[in-house]
Amino acid sequence: MNKIFSGLLLIGTIFFANAQYGSLDAILTKLEERKGINQNLTDVDIDGKKFVLIKDFADHTERNFIVIKGKNTTYVEMFDDKATNESTSNVFSGDIVRSRKNIISLRADLLENKKVPIPVTKTLLLTKQDDILYLIDVNNKDRWIDEASFSKAKIKAKK
Repeated sequence: MNKIFSGLLLIGTIFFANAQYGSLDAILTKLEERKGINQNLTDVDIDGKKFVLIKDFADHTERNFIVIKGKNTTYVEMFDDKATNESTSNVFSGDIVRSRKNIISLRADLLENKKVPIPVTKTLLLTKQDDILYLIDVNNKDRWIDEASFSKAKIKAKK
């Protein structure tokens, strides 16, 4: 009788643990997708996409753009001084490489069509959250949002 009870208890424990594992696995998968780690975005086309990053500081605002056209890219830095209301910009161009694991490497070695000694390089992780594409800089965690998605999000926020 003791062996039958122990056997039933063991089977019940295994069944309960399996049910808990399934829900824990679902939660962990959702968290990984939220961080952009466990996504398969190989079918997402980024050709012709424009990604935007805006940083607001006390004395100035930085607006950065990445425009992807095939294997070529344009990286634009715009600085708006709040005191003088003047804007300055740097326009870099270069190439982009996309790996199979959603990693995008950007190397911009031309500043306004003149070669620069140290190119601007960025390593970015392509992620998708709530049907919005993001590029996350793997070095400093900056989040670049797809401009088309950014426009849709603004329209939804206004409604």
